[in-house]
Amino acid sequence: MSIDLPGAQWFKSSYRETGGQCVEVAWLSGSNVGVRDSKNPTGPALVFAPGEWDAFATKVAGGEFSREHG
Repeated sequence: MSIDLPGAQWFKSSYRETGGQCVEVAWLSGSNVGVRDSKNPTGPALVFAPGEWDAFATKVAGGEFSREHG
């Protein structure tokens, strides 16, 4: 499978902190989702399959990856 990361339309969350750490997301072909570091746009990116993205997003929304989560 070939995914066009350089041609992807990346966007930042509307919930990002001003001047803080942030990721960018892109909707990719095949319903895949790309995630990359906004401070390193030419660096590596993670690519999630649709089910993987749903599971990841659910855990993020539930606070599983927050600093307060033990």
